Amino acid sequence: MAFFILIFLIIFPLKAEGEVFEYKYFPGERYRILSVVDEAVYVNGILSHRAEILNRIAVDVKDVKDGIGQHNAVFQTSERLVYDYFLGAQTALTGFEWSREYESEFMRDKLGNLTIDSRFYMPVVRNVPTFPGRELAVGDKWYAPGHEVHDFRDAFGIMEPYEISFNAFYEYLGERKWKEVSYPAFSVNYNIESRPSPVRGRLYPVRISGTFSQLVFWDRGIGKEAAYEENFRIIFTMSDGTRYEFRGTAQAEIIESEQMNKEQLITDILEEIIKLDIPNVFITAVDEGISLSLENIQFYADTNIMLPGEQTKLDIIAEILLRYPDRDILVSGHAAPLGSRDYLMKLSQDRARAVADYLLSKNVRTPDRIVTRGYGADRPIADNSTEEGMQRNRRVEITILEN
Repeated sequence: MAFFILIFLIIFPLKAEGEVFEYKYFPGERYRILSVVDEAVYVNGILSHRAEILNRIAVDVKDVKDGIGQHNAVFQTSERLVYDYFLGAQTALTGFEWSREYESEFMRDKLGNLTIDSRFYMPVVRNVPTFPGRELAVGDKWYAPGHEVHDFRDAFGIMEPYEISFNAFYEYLGERKWKEVSYPAFSVNYNIESRPSPVRGRLYPVRISGTFSQLVFWDRGIGKEAAYEENFRIIFTMSDGTRYEFRGTAQAEIIESEQMNKEQLITDILEEIIKLDIPNVFITAVDEGISLSLENIQFYADTNIMLPGEQTKLDIIAEILLRYPDRDILVSGHAAPLGSRDYLMKLSQDRARAVADYLLSKNVRTPDRIVTRGYGADRPIADNSTEEGMQRNRRVEITILEN
């Protein structure tokens, strides 16, 4: 009998088990994606600067029907300068500065195809990955159409989401490791090529071209990407002949963090504030997490230099923040309406940066886990017609994020 089985296996070898890639969705599911881009920018072939871009994406699956998930998502982008060509040196690594926030709604089926209204700018890359709906063995290849959507409002005055279509080419690679954990992985490669229409009265790109190469690690249990790595190069040839080239790497992963118990967290921190007798500090629950408002924080006039004694207050706040090391931090600055809007935006951003840099000096977080944002006088909490109200509005808020 053993001899017969051996002959059977030689003549009719057993087929290796393949992989079926499909998205899975669960109503009420919430998850977060963290992506970091390391980007070098060249102007006419000369290095201008290097920057890092941090993208935080919060996704809620609102409903699931016939295998299609209804998603609501918020995309937050922030940046920091790493190298300045004109300075000719590496810059000091500080936290990230908030850049922009986008909201989006879309449907995605189990094979990865998106249905999304044309008004949304995010996600940038759509229908990637898309799966063939069949079992795949290692080495199997497939391709599917996809597209990128870009926000060119500020840069080029193109006021609608700008779409570039392409074909993406895939190959199943078998098991690969991400952070010492093995996942089924596949490669994704695509090129883009586009020639935008002229924009009257301003500089615009006459040609956009690029190449993108990704390695995607798939989590069978959750039915979505665990992480991906990417190399990219994109070139903008402008109407005046200038050539801007962006090249670099990116990586992203799903971040799992315990859901924040805001009520308990507020109670715990409030007890600490009362016990330590920290003046003019108030705590509230916000959509992003828990916010500590440092009202009437003192700076020298028209500067981001704190008056003596304010750092002592921050030392105590730092001790509290160190008790929640798994949560990232947003530091936002606010001002009273004395000056132009641009001036107040910059002043509030600089003051938020000063507070964030001090917290970094106390090792509260690493630079990649603090984001700063200036609101100017756009979010008052008190009446600006009184000096007391304006003092309250000159504040810095430290938000413990629900990552």
